[in-house]
Amino acid sequence: MATATATGRTAPVNDIEMYYELRGEGPPLVLLHGFTGGSRDWAHVFDLAELGCGHTVIAPDLRGHGRSTNPAGELTIRQCASDVFALLDHLGVKAFRAIGLSFGAKCLLHLATQQPDRVESMVLVSATPYFPEQARAIMRLVSDEGRSEEEWRDMRSRHALGDAQIRALWNQPRRFAASHDDMSFTPPHLSTITARTMIVSGDRDPLYPAEIALELYRAIPRSCLWIIPNGGHGPIFGEWKEPFARAAMAFLRDDPGEQQMIRA
Repeated sequence: MATATATGRTAPVNDIEMYYELRGEGPPLVLLHGFTGGSRDWAHVFDLAELGCGHTVIAPDLRGHGRSTNPAGELTIRQCASDVFALLDHLGVKAFRAIGLSFGAKCLLHLATQQPDRVESMVLVSATPYFPEQARAIMRLVSDEGRSEEEWRDMRSRHALGDAQIRALWNQPRRFAASHDDMSFTPPHLSTITARTMIVSGDRDPLYPAEIALELYRAIPRSCLWIIPNGGHGPIFGEWKEPFARAAMAFLRDDPGEQQMIRA
């Protein structure tokens, strides 16, 4: 299906053109990036060439991000999950493993509850089943106003479809803050997840406190929980990059001995 070197492709998915990168051989592994991020962010976490030695790695730009279009202008996490399923159908992928970061992790909750038999195992980093008020308060303050040149340069390096795309992303959090149906997972709903699930959260996350990670852990049947000390939102970069990469891959391989050595 794929080669050791990343191949960038675009597929017609639902009403968008979805960009994705494909590499490697083996069981499918889907990588879902965070909000305002893109598929190439995973190079800051994993050695992607090495990852491709044991997996067919599928890393899309989610709707409205990177090189993926969003002509309707609306963005919901539920719709992004539908896009991912459509992409996997396009590629002929039935069952898969997955890692999601923040926005991507929330997308994974939709995937794992909508079609539980397709998600074999997953790693959720900085996920939440709903937006708590502290997150909504922060999201209400986000906009495209007053952005620095450095912020614009960074976003232009990630998102290839012009400044209108970037402004739409910066203004989206206020819409998330006003929504109460896109992310509204209850414990009974989460209990339908059959995938082995690793939940990773920072104990200093300003959006989703560690108590929410504990709620996920208690609700998802086959789950384990890793609270990263002094970790903020998306705590898998910097000093925790290598421990996370080892632990995540050991978990997806279902290697309890290796996971125990990593945690020790």
